[in-house]
Amino acid sequence: MTPVYKLSANSVKNGRTVYGSMLAGNTAFELPGDFQSIATVSVGSGGAANVEFTSIPTTGYSHLEVRFIARTNRADTIDDMFVQVGNGSVDTGSNYAAHRLYGTGASVGAGSAINKTQMEWYNQFTANNSPASTFGCGSFQILDYANANKYKTGRILGGSDQNGEGYVEYHSGLWRSTSAITNIKITANGSFRQYSHFALYGIKSA
Repeated sequence: MTPVYKLSANSVKNGRTVYGSMLAGNTAFELPGDFQSIATVSVGSGGAANVEFTSIPTTGYSHLEVRFIARTNRADTIDDMFVQVGNGSVDTGSNYAAHRLYGTGASVGAGSAINKTQMEWYNQFTANNSPASTFGCGSFQILDYANANKYKTGRILGGSDQNGEGYVEYHSGLWRSTSAITNIKITANGSFRQYSHFALYGIKSA
C-alpha cells in the first residue's frame, strides 16, 4: 500500500478550496458551505429602540442567521423579540405567523399566533428587573431567504436565565411572501440596553 504524504490545494472556486485529489482516482470535492459575517450591531451607551439590517445581499447564500445577546430597559425580568422582514423595507402588514414551545424548569407550554404584523418570539431577552449584567441570548435562522418560489420561514432557539430560573424557548415563524429578504428589523417591548449585540451571518451555498 502506498502511503499518503500530503494534500495539496489545486485551485480556489467561489471562495472555497477545491481539491483535485485526496486519494488516487477520487473525483474532485469541495469543502461544505460555511458561515460568513455580513454585518454586526453593538448597542452603545444611549441604547437603541430597534436593530435593523439593510441591503442584505440576495446572492451567494442559502440562508441567514442572526446571533444575539441582549437586554432591554423594560420594567420586568424578561422581554420579547419581534422580527419584521421585507424587500427594500420591512413589511408591517398582517402577514406573519409563529409557533412556540417553551420550558421554565418548572413547567412547559406551547402556543401559536397568526395574522400578526411581526414574528412574535417571546422571552428572548432579559429586562431591567433581571439580575444585574445578565443578558438573554440565542440565534435565529431565516431559511431560503432569497427563494422566489416559497414563503419564508424562520426558527429561533434562545432564552434567558434569572439566576437559576428563566426560559428556554424554541419558536418557528412565517412571512407570507415570496420576495427575497433584504431587510430584517428587530424590536422588543423596551429599548435595547448598552452592550446588546446582534450579528448577521450568511450561510453559504454548498
